[in-house]
Amino acid sequence: MTPYRFNTNCVQGTYNPKAGEPRVLPIVQSTTFSYDDSDYVADLFDLKASGSFYTRFGNPTNEAFEGKMNLLEGGAGALALSSGQSASMFSILNICQSGDHVISSSSIYGGTFNLFDVSLRKLGIDFTFVDPDTDIETILACARPNTKAIFGETIANPGMNILDFEKFASASKQLDVPFIVDNTLATPYLCRPFEHGANIIMHSASKYTDGHATSLGGILIDGGNFNWNNGKFPGLVEPDPSYHDLSYIKAFGSPAYIVKARVQLLRDYGCTPSPFNAFMFHLGLETLHLRMERHSENALKLAQFLSTHPCVDWVKYPGLKSDPYYELARKYMPKGASGILCFGIKGGAKPGKELIKYLDLVRLVVHLGDLRTSILHPASTTHRQLSEQQQIKSGILPEMIRVSVGIEDIEDIIGDFDKALRAAVKR
Repeated sequence: MTPYRFNTNCVQGTYNPKAGEPRVLPIVQSTTFSYDDSDYVADLFDLKASGSFYTRFGNPTNEAFEGKMNLLEGGAGALALSSGQSASMFSILNICQSGDHVISSSSIYGGTFNLFDVSLRKLGIDFTFVDPDTDIETILACARPNTKAIFGETIANPGMNILDFEKFASASKQLDVPFIVDNTLATPYLCRPFEHGANIIMHSASKYTDGHATSLGGILIDGGNFNWNNGKFPGLVEPDPSYHDLSYIKAFGSPAYIVKARVQLLRDYGCTPSPFNAFMFHLGLETLHLRMERHSENALKLAQFLSTHPCVDWVKYPGLKSDPYYELARKYMPKGASGILCFGIKGGAKPGKELIKYLDLVRLVVHLGDLRTSILHPASTTHRQLSEQQQIKSGILPEMIRVSVGIEDIEDIIGDFDKALRAAVKR
């Protein structure tokens, strides 16, 4: 097949219909599939043959979405899941068990922080959270003999830190553990983490992948670029008694990680997306390149406007030249810094909450990454489960307002904010 460029792959992807088949990816809304030969079905269950046999494990529509996302990220295999939280959970559980340890950036999405710090700790997996801006020596000093991974976000939500891939990838190589990256806010259009040393990528597909706030889902992508046979990951190397003592490394080679995630974790935890949602994600990816260009363009213009507004104390957007992460953004995301920004309104948290009442075009929603501009006060909503100290460690200040900048006309977005800011601060 001709190696097409990124934009063409967004549109055409890996779905190639044969003569007489639907030109647009069909929704295979079926839990099961028909076969003529029991021996072939047995081979499917024994992982000796490929094909769909039950939608919990795989479905043609889901597989088309997986194939396109894997193509865009440049991976060795992908697994669609029911939510971004499922993708975060699978990324860790696929290689960790009780007694293991993970190093994670502290500036991550609040839901991920709770998953790691509360739920996975209950399963006996320990986490050390590090400031992503710390030096590599501090990261390495957090390692233990049982450390199994390093985790970070390309663009931290909502702290807006840009991950220093070179530093984190170097630390993971020195520790000989995989580097796992949440690439949700950047998308593969703006950043391809495998090219910067990542080994595993995950996304909340509910955000920019969908792009229209219609569907919940996640995806896990295996780079196929880590040596699992280094003595630290017996689950991928030693025989699996639930598959007749099959060794994933010996049977599947470089994509062993993603195969294990599908046939073991998805089999047992059942975090499968509906084929309809996978169809929506596949459809959303067709315009990803166009949307992310406009999201980034609009966010930069809004950030520039807010940075000079008399009612605003500060603005965080890595596309601004004054931002401390500007150089990292240019290095890892040369096409744009995505559509999320944060700012602090003069007067603190109270006028920040008041601001929302005066907005007309921009709406308060518990979401981000769709084509409509939206606003949120993270400290009192998405990150309210964290203590004030944990919020500050994650980059959440009491007065912080997060904006997911859409693709509407930028002058309308700016006008709505100007009117609301002046009303909230009474200037």
